Amino acid sequence: MDARKLALLCREFADNKKAEDLVILDVRDLSSVTDFFVLASGTSEPHLRAIVQEIRDRLSVEHDIRPRAIDGTLQANWVVLDFFDVIVHVMRTDLRQRYDLESLWGDAPRVKIRRRAARA
Repeated sequence: MDARKLALLCREFADNKKAEDLVILDVRDLSSVTDFFVLASGTSEPHLRAIVQEIRDRLSVEHDIRPRAIDGTLQANWVVLDFFDVIVHVMRTDLRQRYDLESLWGDAPRVKIRRRAARA
């Protein structure tokens, strides 16, 4: 699976659990570490847990993809899932505002999400 598709799937699965302020940053031209960052916010430890589990479970079951590494903890309110070409940051809203990864990677273009047309 290509990195862009994986990033979009991670975003979709986070959205399934009502993650807030979902953003995908394309860092291919800025970083040799990864191709995409997926940023998602949650409101509480149980909300963060639900988001992380949804991403891990759906990718594992449906696509046989597992993170190469997981860093952070739910108690620390920031979990990083490393899929090599895609790194997913799931964090509480207040931490996300404090660390402001969007500004840190401000030169990275945001991946636009195509909305499916509403069915009549």
